[in-house]
Amino acid sequence: MDARIERADRLLRRFPDLIELDAQGDPARRGELLLVGAEPADLRAAEDAGFVLSGTERMDSLDLRVLRFSLPRGLSLAQGEALLRKVAPQAEVAADTLHFQSGAPPLPKLAAAASAQGTAIATPVGIIDGAPAQPVGVVRGFAKGAPVASHHGSAVTSLLAGAGVRNIRVADVYGTDPAGGNALALVRALNWLIGGGAKVISISLAGPNNSAVGRAISAAQRKGVVIVAAVGNDGPAAPPAYPASYPDVVAVTAVDGRNRALIEAGRATHLDYAAPGADILALNKEGKKTRVRGTSYSVPLVAARAARALDRGNDLRTTLDHEAEDLGPAGPDSQFGRGLLCRACGR
Repeated sequence: MDARIERADRLLRRFPDLIELDAQGDPARRGELLLVGAEPADLRAAEDAGFVLSGTERMDSLDLRVLRFSLPRGLSLAQGEALLRKVAPQAEVAADTLHFQSGAPPLPKLAAAASAQGTAIATPVGIIDGAPAQPVGVVRGFAKGAPVASHHGSAVTSLLAGAGVRNIRVADVYGTDPAGGNALALVRALNWLIGGGAKVISISLAGPNNSAVGRAISAAQRKGVVIVAAVGNDGPAAPPAYPASYPDVVAVTAVDGRNRALIEAGRATHLDYAAPGADILALNKEGKKTRVRGTSYSVPLVAARAARALDRGNDLRTTLDHEAEDLGPAGPDSQFGRGLLCRACGR
């Protein structure tokens, strides 16, 4: 059983009242569907078919509205998706699918922590993850129990700060919710971060293609926001990871201390850059110095480089391509993208 299927099976067994599989076989919040781009006729058709409008989410910073529908009695999530797509064919229908952090648990304490690389970076950077333990500018929760400090969120935030970013906002989409990291939480987090002025957003999460998240990412990009995301850790045979696979998202993979691609690194429909993601140091939620491993930890390092380019008024892609160290075959490739960034970061 591969890692993705095993994870879904484990969640279904532990939380059958909260989580079920959608039409594509991905874990999602039970009993609820999302509708984006709906017209009044779509709403009437959905209600006539037995769906109940349970909430309207107005994302002003994204110029987006998301409708939440409870399923008609007796329908599975997959059956509900099929029916809602049939009665509202012009709208985007999505299950509230889950996204998973792309990093392994912290390893034992070492001798040093990540240190700042170069001058301070002023461009505001947002993080969508768990909450950090260390103080940052603003932290807000978008899940049950959030914000609550996590090892993963603390490590990602410490790496971003260690790379020189000083204006950080963190959206905790996990908290204590077993169905945390869901699509609606990501959309809400994007809306809040952009409303707060974030120009670069670091997302060390991976999940399936979700039309609500995809629409939100596109809306953010139209406002000039740079999205940097991990390819995930489910291996090269796994389906493409999202949000890394959405168009124009900066998709990031990881290398170890010898600049070898991590064997567990997932894939996306495109790959932009690699950065250190193993044999590096970060802080856990107790503030202790730890080793971390996974494509999660490469993302904040690339996000910091993107923010520094914006700080200087440089063209983002030209600057990052110039900085990138070509690895593997000459030119862009499927293991390292257009090259390695931030070689010494976190080490």
